[in-house]
Amino acid sequence: MILFQKMRFKVIFFSLFLLTGNCQPNLMPTGEFTGKVIGIKDGDTIEVLYEKKPVTIRLEHIDCPEIRNSQPFGRTAKNKASDLCFGQMVRVVHKNEYDRYKRLIAVIINEKGENVNKEMVKAGLAWHYKKYSSDKGYSKLERKARRQKIGIWSDPSPVPPWEWRKPKKKQEKKTGTVAYTLNSSTF
Repeated sequence: MILFQKMRFKVIFFSLFLLTGNCQPNLMPTGEFTGKVIGIKDGDTIEVLYEKKPVTIRLEHIDCPEIRNSQPFGRTAKNKASDLCFGQMVRVVHKNEYDRYKRLIAVIINEKGENVNKEMVKAGLAWHYKKYSSDKGYSKLERKARRQKIGIWSDPSPVPPWEWRKPKKKQEKKTGTVAYTLNSSTF
């Protein structure tokens, strides 16, 4: 009897888990697929229609300036990503890996055969995200963009997006309280 109740509990729990959407994302065919770009969320996140379903894709190897909290060049990066692939049938090359936000991590090849991820770095609108990528090709492209002082590298002291996203502590001298500042927004 107790065994039956435990089994029933596991079935109910698993069903609730699936219903709440806390399961792994649908797995894509490993390797690559083709789909139409239907949305550009920011410079390094796009949405591709695959088998009549939207798939959110995080561009592998790169990190672009944030649109949220108005990081310099955030809008420019989004516009460049749009120019490179919005509305196009693209090839999505991936290893079936997802980030913590359930975005498929991939390289995007546009209709001209351009690697969108690399084009973003070439344009000076993305950092090579060395925390998650050891691809030396991206480092080389970033160094070249830095030397040319284009895009984010025209700023005398560009802040990487992974630093921009961190909340900043700010001591309030008069009140003795601590306020948290996300760049220009105080909480």
